[in-house]
Amino acid sequence: MVSWIGNIAKISLPTPFAVGDVNVYIIKGDVLTLIDAGVKTKEAWESFTYQLSQLGYTPNDIEQVILTHHHPDHVGLLEWLPKEIKIFGHQYCKPYLSFDEEFFSAHDQFYLTLFHEFGVHGEFAQLLKNWKSPLRFSASRSLTDIINEGDRIPGFEDWNILETLGHAQSHLSFYREKDGTMIAGDHILAKISSNPLLEPPLSTESERPKPQLQYNASLKKLFNYDISIAFTGHGAEVKDVHALVERRLQRQHDRAMQVREMIKEKALTTFEICQRLFPAVYQKELGLTLSETTAQLDFLLSKEAIKKVVNEEGIAYFGV
Repeated sequence: MVSWIGNIAKISLPTPFAVGDVNVYIIKGDVLTLIDAGVKTKEAWESFTYQLSQLGYTPNDIEQVILTHHHPDHVGLLEWLPKEIKIFGHQYCKPYLSFDEEFFSAHDQFYLTLFHEFGVHGEFAQLLKNWKSPLRFSASRSLTDIINEGDRIPGFEDWNILETLGHAQSHLSFYREKDGTMIAGDHILAKISSNPLLEPPLSTESERPKPQLQYNASLKKLFNYDISIAFTGHGAEVKDVHALVERRLQRQHDRAMQVREMIKEKALTTFEICQRLFPAVYQKELGLTLSETTAQLDFLLSKEAIKKVVNEEGIAYFGV
């Protein structure tokens, strides 16, 4: 049975992804607000409408949707919600939701270039198709309003918008100062670490984002807030957020040091390191595992703990 915690109700929806169920939230206030919108499957829609009915609502009662980020498991059901609902999100959500052709052309080239630099073996076209396959569960829908840190949303004025990039280039979290409540999306999760995902910049003229460095900065940002509870995008709520952040930062540092040990004797490509880090799953989860590998290399480079050398063919090697 769905129940309220204050004016917040959590609805957990099935996904076809390894992460499992995704959480979306109904928030009662001057405006009935939905935070995130699950994944575009029949099972998720039926579960959503049923749980919504337990709260006494239908999809037509929802007045606005606020997105934590653009990933398919958080936006998919936007496509099936009433057209008059307002949708708020970071500007990076916009090309994904509108399936902007120019952006996706640059998006594809971004990953093809990375595959070459990383020394990836295989048919690039098929690898790219696999990388993009989750997008079929996303939504084709336009944002009505772009929001940034410091903005206020009508009917949602109690909540501060925080830019928490790292897991996604669009990631926002929401903090209510009066009771220390945070809607954290995938920025922090109780049982698993959020993967800082490799994503292209909005502009082709911009450098590649370094999501691990962004993510660490966004985690440290949470120390500035007195957080009593964080409602997350997957799994249980988090009560002691600051302690969790400290554990996540330490674990990431330790992981990076393992990578450094791995390349002490011989310089390796990103793909070779990825194969050693994730021998059982790298083929099936190439996007996640390459993102994780690149995250640790970006971190080590930022600390000047390793060196990067690019050969004549444009393939990068990392050593100590």
